[in-house]
Parts: sequence; C-alpha cells; structure tokens
Amino acid sequence: MTTKSRIFVADDHPLILAGLHRLIAAEADFEVVGEAETGPAALDGIRRSKPDAAIVDIALPGMDGIMLTRHVGAEMPKVRILILSVSEDRTYLTQAIEAGARGYLVERSAAANLAIAIRVVLVGGLYIDPAVAFRTLNRPSIFGATETSAIRELSERETQVLKLCSHGLTNREISARVGVKTIETFKARGLNKLDIKSRADLVRYASRIGWLADM
Repeated sequence: MTTKSRIFVADDHPLILAGLHRLIAAEADFEVVGEAETGPAALDGIRRSKPDAAIVDIALPGMDGIMLTRHVGAEMPKVRILILSVSEDRTYLTQAIEAGARGYLVERSAAANLAIAIRVVLVGGLYIDPAVAFRTLNRPSIFGATETSAIRELSERETQVLKLCSHGLTNREISARVGVKTIETFKARGLNKLDIKSRADLVRYASRIGWLADM
C-alpha cells in the first residue's frame, strides 16, 4: 500500500478552503490532515498534525502566511510550505521565498497546478507559478550589464550547485546529486561572481535565465 503525503490547508475563505480540499483529496497519493481559517489556528494545526506540506494563504487573518511560514520553518523545518496568493506581483514571491516557502502558487492557477506544485515542493524543489515566473523573465535585468559575462565566468560545478540551490535543495541534497562535499565553497564562489546577496535574488536570477523551467 502506497503511503500518502500528508497535506494541511489554510485559507480564510470557506469556499476556497473546500475547493483546495477537493483538489487534494482527488489525488490518490495525497490526504488532507487538517484545515484552518486563521494564521494562529493554522500554526496550531500544523504543530498537531505534522504534515509533509502545508498550503498557506498569504493573507490569513491573525498571522499572515509569510509570518506563519517563518514560524513553521523555525519549529518544523521538514514541513514544506506552499504559499497561495491572488497576487502575481514578484514582491510577494520574494517575501515568501525569503521567509522559507518552497513554493508560490497564484490562486487562479490552483485548479490546474496545485497537485504539480505540491509534488515539486514535496521532493525538495522550488515551485513558482508560471504567471509570476513569466513576469520575472520579462522584466529588465536586476543584475546590471555584467550579467551575461558573469554567467560565462561560472564553472560547471558552480552552475550545478547554484541551479540546485535555486530549486530549494539543501547543501546535503545538492552534495548527494553532484558528488562533492564542499557545496558551500562552490555556492559562495558562484554567488560572488554573480554579485548575488540573497536566496531571493538567486531565485529571480534562476527564473530569468531559465533554470527553474528545468525542474
């Protein structure tokens, strides 16, 4: 018998909550283990149910999805958080990634992409809604005129490490894939060459040059 992935759902709109529940329950390998309509109730529910992943509305009352993500990450780092939002503004994507979320899904895309997004975050990847990724890809470069030359300067190993890092993998997971132990060294060298200071900027860079599309 296949073990089902345990999913918690939090949204302050009962109809959306019910819809998310139906979408998740329709997948043979998923099960809903808890629901909540406020941030504090969601945090309490996640603590009790210990899910594999949690679908969290960014605008939860009492404690928004960003703050909830920080709390969950600090207390239960194995729980993968997928942020649900009506906004396609990359500002919210940046906030979500910096808080530790493993995915960002736009509400209007949920019916088509929810199951895909959950599966991506469950295996340690980073899911970004195509609508938000498209907007990011079509913005002027945030890295300046040296971006193209910096790409060429990356070694093959630095490229591998940064690409996997942008997908949300940990140093241990990256090490297992590329077969080297000094992951932090390659990461630091690559980030320095690209003049990238934060994980959120790395994700934006990865979206821009197409790394996330390879997930």
